[in-house]
Amino acid sequence: MNVRTSIVGTSPARLESRAKVTGRASYTQNVKLPGMLHVKVFRSTVAHGRIRRIDTGAAKALPGVHSVITGEDVLRLIPNPYYGPAFHDQPVLALDKVRFVGEAVALVLADDPHVAEQAVQLITADYDALPAVYDEVEALTSSVIVHDELKPAGTFADLKHLSGRKNTNVTLDYQLRRGEVDAAFASAGRVFEHTFRTQPVTHTTLEPFICLAKLNEDTLTLHTTTQMPSFVRIEIARLLGWTENRVRVKVLHLGGGFAAKTYIRIEALAAVAALLARRPVRLLLTMEEQFYTVVAHASTFKIKSVVDRDGRVTARQCQVIWNGGAYADIGPRVAQKSGFTAAGPYEIDNVKIDSTEVYTNWPVAASRRGFGIPKLCWAYESHTDMIARELGIDPLQFRQKNILRQGRPQSTGTIMQEDTIADVLDELARRMNWAAPFDRGSGPVKRGRGIAIGYKAAIAPTTSVAMLTINADGSCNLQISTTDMGQGSDTAMAQVAAEVLGTTIDQIKVTKPDTDITPFDMGTLGSRSTYHMGHAVKRAAEDARDKLQTLAESVGLPPGSNYPWQEVFLRRYKMQGGNVVGTGTFIPPYTPPDPVTGLTTDATPYWMIGGNGVELEVDTETGHVRLTKLITVADGGTLLNPKIAVTQLSGAAIMQIGYALFERMEMDHGQCTNASLADYKIPGMHDVPAMESAFVEASQANAPFGAKGVGESGSFAVAPAIANAIHDAVGVRLTDLPMTPEAVLTAICQADKRRLGKA
Repeated sequence: MNVRTSIVGTSPARLESRAKVTGRASYTQNVKLPGMLHVKVFRSTVAHGRIRRIDTGAAKALPGVHSVITGEDVLRLIPNPYYGPAFHDQPVLALDKVRFVGEAVALVLADDPHVAEQAVQLITADYDALPAVYDEVEALTSSVIVHDELKPAGTFADLKHLSGRKNTNVTLDYQLRRGEVDAAFASAGRVFEHTFRTQPVTHTTLEPFICLAKLNEDTLTLHTTTQMPSFVRIEIARLLGWTENRVRVKVLHLGGGFAAKTYIRIEALAAVAALLARRPVRLLLTMEEQFYTVVAHASTFKIKSVVDRDGRVTARQCQVIWNGGAYADIGPRVAQKSGFTAAGPYEIDNVKIDSTEVYTNWPVAASRRGFGIPKLCWAYESHTDMIARELGIDPLQFRQKNILRQGRPQSTGTIMQEDTIADVLDELARRMNWAAPFDRGSGPVKRGRGIAIGYKAAIAPTTSVAMLTINADGSCNLQISTTDMGQGSDTAMAQVAAEVLGTTIDQIKVTKPDTDITPFDMGTLGSRSTYHMGHAVKRAAEDARDKLQTLAESVGLPPGSNYPWQEVFLRRYKMQGGNVVGTGTFIPPYTPPDPVTGLTTDATPYWMIGGNGVELEVDTETGHVRLTKLITVADGGTLLNPKIAVTQLSGAAIMQIGYALFERMEMDHGQCTNASLADYKIPGMHDVPAMESAFVEASQANAPFGAKGVGESGSFAVAPAIANAIHDAVGVRLTDLPMTPEAVLTAICQADKRRLGKA
């Protein structure tokens, strides 16, 4: 067979790098369909209201308009036009009610996008305004009920316990009870209690949301920007009452996702437009519309801990309330999976957790790089520093005393295996030179430093399938539905296949997701691709290798001999022809939590672990915070491609700088008032400090070649590390995000007033 090579652990150039730097890479926005109509969306201007009337007459009369579609038209096509991964609660177009500002109410189709946009302005709608609820805490007990009835989707195995309910805004309430919490709080230890809040933010993917739909005979083809082509096919087919093989979903290069492009976003709108118009259609969202399409959860986290005389946390109680917006989307899964780790990466014998997602009249909320963990880490790592400083213990030493270690049970009861939390913390401290003297600054500019660490349970159970074809000339086609959105998954998966086959990466061509060609994958999210799809690819390559060996033996080539693959096909088929096809499927083990206690012996196939250290300056006269150093350390197991892994860490950390310091959707009675990149600031080059990203030495025994995902690990602890450093610099503690100059300066002024009052 071919000569054995070693490709795993090296950093070859990414497969798509030349196409991207030369401008030849194809994105969905480059796709044009003959005869296509352009679709524009008429959206609700009220947060909650019953639809009285939609007047589309003037829009239909505008020259160049092909048609106008409302919810009534959709009903004639689809009797039950509701979708969603957790609950079937979101209509394709609003029907009896609107539930948030920006909800899609009608579609205009025209040959010219400018005509369609003009026609949208001619549509009017009348609503009977209803009371609205925006705050997640208020939504728990509010008399305003966003949905009259909850209808579980039953899509995912870990959400099949969801039940239909009425008269509630709660979509999921994950409860965990371990140990004797009440008794521990009644002990002689000191009790610390704090509340933390996070803001609504958007994902700001620079590639816009776009979907083109075309009906060809009996097949609907969608060219779309999605991280989940397999799910889109399943859900669109279910909506239409079709078999899956009548829906085809194709994805090219994706210009960023961060979980914004998961599940169904605009695909249902494009699908019904194409079917009703009987013409190809193109739906392209503006940046403003992206703010209305999907946001990341706002949240409130109340955390309470008891600490004994030795400085050990003996009990912790957590209440996390997630603002899910008007439709549940995947929020229930976020509430459950993140709830597993809400108590933090510490060994605490007595834990009580309530992680609850609620409906409100804000735009739909989904995960955003971290699956909720950055919000939890913001709270529990700020809380940890506050306890340490009040007890007069160094924050690093306090963490080291309480850190969760190998062989000990995590909050869910799952035993920590191959645990590197302590290693990541120690490496972070070493790179921060924590024990050395630190320059505190002089004059109005003060300096401080902070550390924080977080962890995440990888998503389970989910399924990934891969196919690998060995061609008669020795080249290979790898067929997977994993979407490469900049994280380098195509390259990493090609490396896995090449390692198994003993060939070079240039012999592996990765097929872009196309549900007629590439097999099922649950989706590209939650940093699951390296582990889940990596397993499937490895198994597919092994299957193909074994089949090729069997074929070689059948034509008289002895096992273990060194011969080119072409020789096998030539002997078997008497020409350059034939293929060998290998398949691989992977489903990780998972034990659902006990419905009463929330405990499980197997919460996740592996843990993602990451920590951040920050040095910064605070201008006490303006409140301005300037980061001077940002260090990120994580456990990535055995790195498939070290260079890509490092860029994943740094990219995640940079993204969280904005979340920590200035990103916020300004909401006024449900209306986002800064829905543009002119008003909504994301990190720029001047916001990025000196950075250092590193991994601890580790290998995940149950992973493909010891590797696991790292795309989110750098995002967990940035915000609390910054908050801890601000406190270290100027002695003020912020508990709400973002930590804007106004918030910092206000805290400094209030602290000064308190000191003067005491004086």
